[in-house]
Amino acid sequence: MPPEPHKGVSYITSTLTAPKTPAETQLRPLSFSDFSGQPKTIERLQVMVGAAKRRGDALNHILLSGPPGLGKTTLAFILGNELGKAVRVTSGPVIEKAGDLAGLLTNLEEGDILFIDEIHRIPKTVEEYLYSAMEDFRLDIMIDQGPNARSVRLSIPKFTLVGATTRSGLLTAPLRSRFTLQTRLDYYDVETLCGIVRRSCKLLKAEIDEAGEREVATRARGTPRVANNLIYFIRDYAQERAGGRITRKVASDALALLEIDAAGLDEMDKRVLRALAENYQGGPVGMSTIAVAVGEEAETLEEVHEPFLIQEGYLQRTPQGRILTPRGYAAVGLKPSGSQNSLF
Repeated sequence: MPPEPHKGVSYITSTLTAPKTPAETQLRPLSFSDFSGQPKTIERLQVMVGAAKRRGDALNHILLSGPPGLGKTTLAFILGNELGKAVRVTSGPVIEKAGDLAGLLTNLEEGDILFIDEIHRIPKTVEEYLYSAMEDFRLDIMIDQGPNARSVRLSIPKFTLVGATTRSGLLTAPLRSRFTLQTRLDYYDVETLCGIVRRSCKLLKAEIDEAGEREVATRARGTPRVANNLIYFIRDYAQERAGGRITRKVASDALALLEIDAAGLDEMDKRVLRALAENYQGGPVGMSTIAVAVGEEAETLEEVHEPFLIQEGYLQRTPQGRILTPRGYAAVGLKPSGSQNSLF
């Protein structure tokens, strides 16, 4: 039996036997063979896992970076399954002090995987304790203060830290350098997403044709999590209004109800583009100003919306701020002003 959970920690002894929750977990791949896309990252992880199993040793520490929804958490669970080890799950913001980290690490067993999501949000004072834990598998904890202060050394089992971050640039150099493998997950192409949509529909027992698969894939913003979320709604729409079968038209009608257009732009994306075009003449303008204009947090816009808008060519990021491109104007049915035309 696993130990009593520490604050902010989810204990999973095996993803094959862990209790399933609705939505994302229901569709989560359980092995490398089930995982679609990210071929370079998968090959690197397979090499590390194979070598660790041959040695009978713990896996080296791994840092996974990239936008939300691309499979960082899923890969941590797959590593646990492939190695036959427990996966302990927590996130950076809930580790507030050194005692929280000590509770996490001392509850681990030999070879376990500690998965820390949003690892860049760990407080710097706590992060420093991770250095010796990752390198020497020990913790030096200070007890009391002033003349009574003393250091207690705790030995911890040899474990694997898998860190996930959407903003790798916020990680300090000392922490980043302690990860043996640093690999980035990129957005998925349409063909790969078609395969993911097909697999998800099969698991959900939802009937879908090839045209329907492609319609969902092209509007999923290159992100499996978005694709799966869309599938759940489209399945419900098909059952209520189309006899249960998902065709291209059914998928298109369902996505129109969600206000997601043919390019995958949602309502907030268009609000950002329209605010830039109408309020700020296409920019440049800072993201905090845009956030006030559209009524959303700047961090949410930077992590969720902006990467897709920049990758697809709707926005440009400059030292002075964000600039709307001609494609961004076209997406909201407007034309660049004369001054903006001269920039492109």
